[in-house]
Amino acid sequence: MPDVLGWRKKFGVLAPSTNTVVEPDFARMGVPGVTAHFGRIHIRDQNMSDDAGMERLLEQIRAELVAACERVLTCEPDYMVMGMSAETFWGGVEGNRRFVQQIHEVTGLQVATGAEACRRALELFGAKRIGVVTPYQPVGDENVVRFFGELGFEVKSITGLRCPTAVSIAHVPEDRLRTALLEVDGDGVDALVQCGTNLSMVRLADEAERWLGKPVLAINAATWWMALRDNGIADRIEGAGSLLRDH
Repeated sequence: MPDVLGWRKKFGVLAPSTNTVVEPDFARMGVPGVTAHFGRIHIRDQNMSDDAGMERLLEQIRAELVAACERVLTCEPDYMVMGMSAETFWGGVEGNRRFVQQIHEVTGLQVATGAEACRRALELFGAKRIGVVTPYQPVGDENVVRFFGELGFEVKSITGLRCPTAVSIAHVPEDRLRTALLEVDGDGVDALVQCGTNLSMVRLADEAERWLGKPVLAINAATWWMALRDNGIADRIEGAGSLLRDH
């Protein structure tokens, strides 16, 4: 018997316990018959004020990942969605592949990641040269550049906001994000990408596409798009960018 509310699909979502943006973002992009059920990854030390702090944050995620998967599996989801993005870029293309394989081995399910969603979207738009905005420290930006570079994309410019804690990512105001988009844009840039699922960018990215005249990929919108389309759900969603509206 199908779930009464998730009669089309139930998504199991993994997100850090510190993340306050990805859950409401996924909710506002919801479509009838699809439900998202969160497994929280316990973050005990949220300091990410330098490269070492960011590495420690990811170590905590790796240590807690299996337990979070096991908890969310109890609601019997049909598909997994990553409500975090840094780990999906770490280690380049091979790192993302290993991460996806680990989730599949634990859950037996297919999985949407922010890194893979961005790859698919950029290829769909025919973009080769990109500007990137992240909340990360330099080590995080290096891994993002490596991932896209290994796929053949050229990161023309990247702005890392260097947020000091995992929670503070959600405190970045819209005007700072708008400035960051303008910093990484340019005549030679085909598309803009925003990483970091705790940055509130979905609404701004939708608006920015109109005044920049090019694709602006908010990581939460791209990941949700991948999850829906992988499951044969083609609903058009307004207010979350051209990816969910037109593709």
